[in-house]
Amino acid sequence: MSEATTISRRGLLRGKAAASPPITGWQALEGAPTQPGDVFWAVHSCPHGQFVGGDDGIVLRLNGAAWSRTQLSTRTPVHAFASDAAGQLVAVGWMGAIWRFDGTDWTLERGCLEGADGRYAADAENTPLFGVASDAEGRFWAVGDNGVILSDVGEGWLPEDSGTSFHLRAVTALGDGRVLAAGANGTVLIRDRDGRWSPQSCPVATTVQSALALAPDHVLLAGGRYFIGAGGFRGDLLRWDGEAFHKLDPGPGAPRLRTLRALGSGALAVGDRGFSAAIRGDTVTPLAAATLHDLLGLDVSATGEVLAVGDFATLLAGGTKATAAPVVQAAPAPIWDRMQTGTDRQLWGVWQHPETGAAYACGEEGTVLIQNGAGWERLPPAGTLGLHALAAADDGGILAAGQLGEIHHFDGTHWRMHFDLKLDVTIMALWSDGAGTVIAAGDEGLILRWDGQDWTRMVSGTRSALYGLWGLDRDHLLAVGDYGLVLRWNGTAWQEFSSGTENFLFDVCGTALDDIFVVGLSGTICHFDGRSWQPTPARARHDLLAIDGNGATTVAVGTAGSAMVFDGRHWQADRTGFEGGLRAVSAAGPRVLAAGDRGTVLCRRQS
Repeated sequence: MSEATTISRRGLLRGKAAASPPITGWQALEGAPTQPGDVFWAVHSCPHGQFVGGDDGIVLRLNGAAWSRTQLSTRTPVHAFASDAAGQLVAVGWMGAIWRFDGTDWTLERGCLEGADGRYAADAENTPLFGVASDAEGRFWAVGDNGVILSDVGEGWLPEDSGTSFHLRAVTALGDGRVLAAGANGTVLIRDRDGRWSPQSCPVATTVQSALALAPDHVLLAGGRYFIGAGGFRGDLLRWDGEAFHKLDPGPGAPRLRTLRALGSGALAVGDRGFSAAIRGDTVTPLAAATLHDLLGLDVSATGEVLAVGDFATLLAGGTKATAAPVVQAAPAPIWDRMQTGTDRQLWGVWQHPETGAAYACGEEGTVLIQNGAGWERLPPAGTLGLHALAAADDGGILAAGQLGEIHHFDGTHWRMHFDLKLDVTIMALWSDGAGTVIAAGDEGLILRWDGQDWTRMVSGTRSALYGLWGLDRDHLLAVGDYGLVLRWNGTAWQEFSSGTENFLFDVCGTALDDIFVVGLSGTICHFDGRSWQPTPARARHDLLAIDGNGATTVAVGTAGSAMVFDGRHWQADRTGFEGGLRAVSAAGPRVLAAGDRGTVLCRRQS
């Protein structure tokens, strides 16, 4: 008997079948009623149309050629959709919400229980749900935190015993009466035809975000794990053959994978940072990216239309050969150019003189650089200790400050000691009005003031570290630091000013007293509008260490080469092409410059 006649059905599904139609390109989907702060988690096609679900209970619907935007009454995030052959459409989300669509309206069937105080109650029914699936018999299963599994097999939503407390994120019907659920720590469960769930031995302790059954003995599992050394998540892709798990290679540096959908005889996966890939058998082929934003949801309609959704109100349409969508080119090259600095020393500060426009950088071992054309050259070292900040002196020179509370003055030729605190306290930030007032801030709540004659220590009222300074003028300044600390100077005293976050804040900048940004740990960006601080919907992924702006453009930079740009309306991620830390940024001068690890200085190209 020839090999061709002995190929099993399982073998066909592992790459010996005809190749699935590849995506011919991604393009932005125009015309949808999105808003800048939208975050979309799921997309689903069914006879009622195409549905997109996101934060704040937002549901978009494309019915024919017309879009509509609905906000569910609970205003809770919508995480997943599922529909059965009869057209029943169900959505699940935060606070255990389960919604059903009747063709016109959404009805809450379960979850979002409120207590006597009008707040959501601490009740098991409010356990967040993240995945939902249906089978050919019209039965539904939903999964969520703490191992919660709910089923609707014709008697309403009832809990099932999963046997685990690990968070579950994915569920799929296998097509033979069984169901698979998966989630944190490599948890994979199978529900048999009698309704009993049993664990499977998965060798990869990943958090499974999505599960896709292509056949009862061919299930793809996608997710990711956090790696400290990589400073972020890395993607995992597994195949279960009904007996064992096999690791697939999503490619070097592939980010966390979020969603899987069948495409032809294979599958399509999307994930963080705009990643997408075609899966055929055991072969994974990354596709050209059209965005740097996370892609959180994916669907392929019966007619082959592909739609991916994500944060920053991202909606992308992808075409197969059948639909012949226009090809989108690969993600744009980095728009930051790396400059020649001639040093590998850590750089902690970058600054442009407000009068001359000359650019300077400072860092380890008294390093001070000045820009010379397309490159940089060293100035004489300002001492031997690390320098963190630069500012204009009142005599036309420059000041550099850093470790042990030292402040140095440069007159254009030589450095001299301007002030020595003689304590093991590092000055992290400088601010100058260029007319005789200079403020320095740093460790242990240190704030110093230069009045044109002497340096004096100001009463800050805190022992917490202060990392950033910004001032409108000498009577209106802000300093930021540990645990969301914001101090405000009103010309008389420093007073604490609630920022609404407990994350460390590393820098602050503004254009007016009612237009101020702070940035910090875990991608924190908060804005003050003159009345209150509000977190922004930027959804940055990395620690943001510095921020600066020129009125038209504000730029924040941080770890893993991250850069976020605000154009006055929206925050967008920039591709810098650098993987190290960016610890300083200057955007108030003629250029936008960022400096950081290994002597790196980047210059952003003019848009």
